[in-house]
Amino acid sequence: MKQAAKTIAVVSRREYIVDPMQIIELRDKVRIESFLRHNPELHVYSLGDLDDFFWPDTTWYAWEENGEIREIVLAYAAWGLPTAVAISEDPPVVRQLLRQVAPLLPSRFYAHLSPGVQRAFQRTHRTESHGSHYKMALRRPSRVRTLDGSAAIRLTEQDRADLVRLYDESYPANWFDPRMLETRQYFGLRVDGRLVSAAGVHVYSEPYRVAAVGNVVTHPAHRNRGYGKIVTGRLCQSLLETTDHIGLNVQADNAPALACYRTLGFEIVAPYGEFTIEKR
Repeated sequence: MKQAAKTIAVVSRREYIVDPMQIIELRDKVRIESFLRHNPELHVYSLGDLDDFFWPDTTWYAWEENGEIREIVLAYAAWGLPTAVAISEDPPVVRQLLRQVAPLLPSRFYAHLSPGVQRAFQRTHRTESHGSHYKMALRRPSRVRTLDGSAAIRLTEQDRADLVRLYDESYPANWFDPRMLETRQYFGLRVDGRLVSAAGVHVYSEPYRVAAVGNVVTHPAHRNRGYGKIVTGRLCQSLLETTDHIGLNVQADNAPALACYRTLGFEIVAPYGEFTIEKR
């Protein structure tokens, strides 16, 4: 596939780690995937965004050196506040990249950043931290496969109103894109006909064989009964039929959620932070 890339900037020798450094806007899925596959557990979300379902809403910026990609920053704008993703095994390098692409990002956006990367904005933006988080990956799928998830049902568009009500009542800060119900990768549990627990996906791609679990919630009146484990486990059983890598994001101080995910076979991959960022 022929590369489709646009040069954005060449930076000075004094400020950056590697010289010369070229920033490009990259639209070559093959090159992007090749870079992300070096650590698919770390980049589950970004790999999923290569899917045709998400691709039109993405912009990809890369640090290129001698024809090789050093780092990538993803900007995603489809639902609610735009999001920038700068997750890396080498945070100082991706911080340099992000500093250069910052003028190309929206004036206000959400961000998922590796530790310390937020310093790229310290002179030009206001940053509001939403706490430390972990990326986790399903590394022990045998635990999910043996779970009894029969109490969970697959949710469809017909369940949308009940699902939105559950999020409004139990998880008002939740980010939910109703389009994701089209994936058929949402599961719920009803008690006396009322939806009281649910788990779904933020990202799902059969072509790229990745999924990111999200929108996991249980109504406060029905917590501590194992419902979250049942719906999340049943969801993972379904995802294992079509994906190789299943990940999720969780707040570092959410001990009950961490315990639940570990029981299901998830392990921590890397820490990161979530922020709201706005130009000064």
